[in-house]
Amino acid sequence: MFTMSLGDDGAVLRPLEPWRAEEFLAHMDRGREFIGRHITLADRVTDLASSRAYLQSYADKAAADTGRIYGIWTDGTLVGGVLFRTMDVALGNAEVGVWLEPSAVGRGLVTRAARLIIDWAVGERGVHRVEWQVVSTNSASIAVAERLGMTKEGVLRESYPYRGERHDVEIWSVLAPEWRA
Repeated sequence: MFTMSLGDDGAVLRPLEPWRAEEFLAHMDRGREFIGRHITLADRVTDLASSRAYLQSYADKAAADTGRIYGIWTDGTLVGGVLFRTMDVALGNAEVGVWLEPSAVGRGLVTRAARLIIDWAVGERGVHRVEWQVVSTNSASIAVAERLGMTKEGVLRESYPYRGERHDVEIWSVLAPEWRA
């Protein structure tokens, strides 16, 4: 196992593996309302079995080299995470996703964690295009995409059905030459 420092504040990034299902569920329970405002994660992880299944799906993706999931810890507590929702190394494409519980907002944790995994994908794995999909009303996530130097490519109008409504999704990306610069 590895742990990567996210800075001087003691925050760390490490793999979020199936054996952490109870901790992941407790994290979801603390942040369920907040996390669930824009993404399905809070609705998908509702009990220990679904928590374990969700983390196992990413362990399977890691084994197949098609995705990864990492947790963000502060003071020993899981407070959020970043992931490669999809990853196709042969095509050189990956999609990043992120989330935080309310106690961790406003500290730059997601930006720092996303920067680390994008550095790895571009530098170590040769990924050429990293994509960020975000509901148009999620201004915090859009701000992270901007801080990461991503370019807004367009909007998929009403493409995301969630909790009985259809939402617009913005597509942001950064290409390897832009990232290296």
